[in-house]
Amino acid sequence: MSARALAIRIFLAFAGAYFLSALLRAVTATLAPAFSAEFGLRAGDLGLLAGAYFLGFSALQLPLGSALDRIGPKKVLLALMVLAVLGCGAFAMADSLGGLFVARVLMGMGLAAGLMAPLTCYRARFSDAMQLRANSWMLMSGSLGMLASTLPVQWLLPVWGWRGLFWTIAALLVVAMVVIARVVPRDEPPVAPSTQAPAGGYGTIVLHPAFVRNAPAGFFIYGGLIAVQTLWAGPWLTRVAGLSPQQGAVGLFVINLSMLFAFMAWGAFMPRLVQRGWRAHTIMVIGLPASLLLMAWIVLSPEPAGAWTWAAWCVSCTFVSLGQPSVGQAFPKEQAGRALSAFNLVIFSGVFAVQWLVGLGIDLGRSLGLSEGAAFRATLAVFLVCCALAYAWLVLFRQQPARPASPPAGDRAP
Repeated sequence: MSARALAIRIFLAFAGAYFLSALLRAVTATLAPAFSAEFGLRAGDLGLLAGAYFLGFSALQLPLGSALDRIGPKKVLLALMVLAVLGCGAFAMADSLGGLFVARVLMGMGLAAGLMAPLTCYRARFSDAMQLRANSWMLMSGSLGMLASTLPVQWLLPVWGWRGLFWTIAALLVVAMVVIARVVPRDEPPVAPSTQAPAGGYGTIVLHPAFVRNAPAGFFIYGGLIAVQTLWAGPWLTRVAGLSPQQGAVGLFVINLSMLFAFMAWGAFMPRLVQRGWRAHTIMVIGLPASLLLMAWIVLSPEPAGAWTWAAWCVSCTFVSLGQPSVGQAFPKEQAGRALSAFNLVIFSGVFAVQWLVGLGIDLGRSLGLSEGAAFRATLAVFLVCCALAYAWLVLFRQQPARPASPPAGDRAP
């Protein structure tokens, strides 16, 4: 088998698992009306439930990074996916908010390596340019999973019910595990301690200039993007824009289809941008202001934003996705798992915080007498300020001249 064919097989095997991870991550947006009706959930409860996935996800990121470097991405991913299968089964049988919460935490823990394991594998096997392409296309696979969480889930809901859907996803996760076990080559042995570059643990990673510069944008902009895409876009469309659940699902389909094409384009064009000397930092600085302007429009416009406006905002936020692989490339291969997982912890801590705090903000606004739309807008205005400050840090932070752990490919070119 040629190296190209093997690379494609590895990518497709990992992409199948990440598709299911993204579907589980986003499905609460489509199922929010069903959960609210059956369990009487308020906005804060719904935000907590959706964020439970990211709580479990984030809790494992630091031990995950060490495990990826020392044990290997394939073994770690397969071991953790067992928890995801159990979480789906527990969710399907839950009869209270507490049961749903615990099951969602299990799902998040089980799929904590859904993206980090592939990226660690790609860091060891692919060139810098191909890592960025594979990263973008993995995110495209995730967008496809989020796409499946919209209209397809809405169509299947009357047939299987939401409990049947989660039993089906549990079965598909088992299939994905079998494919990874058969297709992905055995993990490469870890680098012997005597041959490793002198580098510390997570303290060295989080103090590295590439990490410090990108962390606020990862927390607020990247985390906020996922929080909106996987939850709050749905309630906005139904509660503020006045769409029916079916129409809301169509709107989410539009948003996630737009994201799919955006990441497809990033994967296609990144190698060309690399060849022309473009840096990830430069591209983010140029592209991200559009997301701030669009969020300001959503907050200030007298008419509720529709699906296409939210789709444009989500696509404009995808520039921030270049930060994660560039952070990974700033470290040697034997530290890649820890660097990527530490940055992933930043992102998904942001997702959990934004999902939950937006829900609490909406409930607070409603308790103060604001309308549904005004409560949403006031909360999103605070979120916009946080994103603007994170962007300012990205622009103004100046990397001190210091010897990096390895040649900083992420700063040299994306």
